[in-house]
Amino acid sequence: MIFALLLLALSAPAERVVLPGLQQPVEILRDRWGVPHIYARTSADLFFAQGYIAARDRLFQIDLWRRTGAGRLAEVLGEQALARDRLARAVRFRGDWEAEWRSYSPDARSIVTAFVSGINAYIRSLNGKRPREFEIAGYDPGLWVPEDCVTRVAGLLMVRNVTREVARAQDIRRFGLERVQKFLPPDPPVPIEIPRGLDLNDITGDILKAYNETVAAVRFPGQGSNNWVVDGSMTLTGKPLLANDPHRPVTLPSLRKTVHLVGPGWNAFGAGEPALPGIALGHNERIAFGFTIVGIDQADLYVEKLNPADPTQYLHRGRWLPMDVVRESIAVKGRREPVPVELKYTLHGPVIHEDRARNRAYALRWVGAEPGGAGYLAALSLARARNWSEFLSAIDRYKLPSENLVYADVEGNIGWQAAGLAPVRGNWSGLLPVPGDTGEFEWSGFRKAGEQPRLFNPPSHYIATANHNILPPGYRIPLSYEWALPFRFERIREMLGERRKFGIADFQRMQQDVTSVPARRLQNIVRRWTPPQRLAAPVREFLAWDARLTVDSKPGLIYELWSAKLPAAVFGPGLGGRVDLRMVLETLERGGNDKALLDSLEAALTDLRKRLGPDEAAWNWGRLHLLHLRHPLGVASFNRGPVARPGDGNTVNSTSGSGFVQTNGASYRQILDPGDWDRSVMTNVPGESGDPASRHYDDLLQDWAAGRYHPMPFSRRAVESATVERITLAPR
Repeated sequence: MIFALLLLALSAPAERVVLPGLQQPVEILRDRWGVPHIYARTSADLFFAQGYIAARDRLFQIDLWRRTGAGRLAEVLGEQALARDRLARAVRFRGDWEAEWRSYSPDARSIVTAFVSGINAYIRSLNGKRPREFEIAGYDPGLWVPEDCVTRVAGLLMVRNVTREVARAQDIRRFGLERVQKFLPPDPPVPIEIPRGLDLNDITGDILKAYNETVAAVRFPGQGSNNWVVDGSMTLTGKPLLANDPHRPVTLPSLRKTVHLVGPGWNAFGAGEPALPGIALGHNERIAFGFTIVGIDQADLYVEKLNPADPTQYLHRGRWLPMDVVRESIAVKGRREPVPVELKYTLHGPVIHEDRARNRAYALRWVGAEPGGAGYLAALSLARARNWSEFLSAIDRYKLPSENLVYADVEGNIGWQAAGLAPVRGNWSGLLPVPGDTGEFEWSGFRKAGEQPRLFNPPSHYIATANHNILPPGYRIPLSYEWALPFRFERIREMLGERRKFGIADFQRMQQDVTSVPARRLQNIVRRWTPPQRLAAPVREFLAWDARLTVDSKPGLIYELWSAKLPAAVFGPGLGGRVDLRMVLETLERGGNDKALLDSLEAALTDLRKRLGPDEAAWNWGRLHLLHLRHPLGVASFNRGPVARPGDGNTVNSTSGSGFVQTNGASYRQILDPGDWDRSVMTNVPGESGDPASRHYDDLLQDWAAGRYHPMPFSRRAVESATVERITLAPR
């Protein structure tokens, strides 16, 4: 069998491409799942080739990424993108560029330069011919510069603290401080104090309009995660196993691109952002690593008082200070002349909104303004660490986004470090916007990485994170007061507590698990309730259910709509729209509320009859819970789906989204085996290519939907046996 596979690999289609900019020939072996394995003799050639293949596979996607980060979307989208372009430019790095590049790795600038050179080489090789997506969109791909890889919008997407600050201020104004403290409490609990000098009436929904547009997905007209790692005492092989499935928008093309990089100092396999060099999660020859978002509070919104006589001046410590004003022009599709814009900065950061009627400006202070604040690029150092000590040194470089980084190595060690730049706030919590004029609310530096929680070879023999509150008992540093609900973590801990030795197949089962912990809790609540006779049948069916949200589950469908109606039934339509499911369940567990159970169940059943018709035999969760993969261009033939999906946002197989439609979840999954890297498996939906004409555009969709994985061939022999395409890049 192996001999036959090797013969097949040797007979794989071969292509030779001559490119200026290469030093020596580079070999790219693409496996049957579309993953490129790149073998180069120099580091520059390795990343040149990665840039070339990224452009060849994902050019339209990465061009949108570049335009989004550089503030150049209006060139192709028109007036609708002007505000987001302005903000994208406002949050660009404005500091010491030497420090910026050094922050990621000593050779980050040369790696990025080689990577964008490879992208540009592919673009130039087109000789002006537009790929199909660009033909439809009506523009040409642009050439890259290294600075395009360190724009800040991608990181801004992962730092949403300011949106929560604004929402909390509006909640207090609407519901009162006492009710917000009781029903929308910080975690861990601390008193919510309105900063001295803050007028809550200044905090309006308009503040974040441009901000929310900037971090939204790009659409042409017409972010939870899990990871866990176990040591050898819990595995069949006697070596650690590491599982990771980051939850982000499930997009088309896939959010992440998988690659195997082999060259001087590099033998790393994993996935990362298609528009960045290296890998963000995966393994090398010695270590494996993965991540989930921690959620460190890395941003604050400052309310600046403007001078009524001169709105370019703002008050600080009793003095009117001039804003730093940068004037630029933005090209806009449909306009003959570029549109002039002003980018304004206070000492706290870029101004994201102005309210001239109130004489207020709103400035963003965030860690993305610091050297090293481009998302994920510090993984250039992580991917080359060879042991725990080197891994911790690399983590010192990791600024944004904040991550729970889990670790395993071939020596049998496991570990975890909460990583990310954490501001020090001396006298306030960061829960609300703060006045910028008094000087009372200023950051006083950043926490050292060693101050943040970590574990190494713990007595439990495992480590797991799922965006939940990871602060150890007694830990007093206020990293964050906002976390994901703990239900996914509780289920992971429950499964890891099974008395068994785990293998790859067990971890696959765990990643696909759709048992709902909150559904079990609701069942316990309902068991104490005597429903009216007209509801006896659905209640009986609900209580007999195994709490697994499979696509064919009718009780699961009822649960989803019932639990969605419960908050308003318990707390009223106003506050009910803000409280989370944990608070609802805790309130019902403290004391039954028969009326809320009755009203919400009847409302759920009425809603279901409207949505799915009166034939209850045809009801199931998969009819309502769908994934639609839509291309940014909106071309119907490029779209894929719908796909019926199990689970929800609180199951380990997380399939969250509004309106019962999945929009977020684990598009990429990996299970890594340091005992034999060739046994590692992965999945990436819908495929490795962004080209609708490629077989790898959607060839992984059905396997992903069915919970099937494919190998991650790492050794040269395994790669050769899986190769279906050979590409040689040769210097001119």
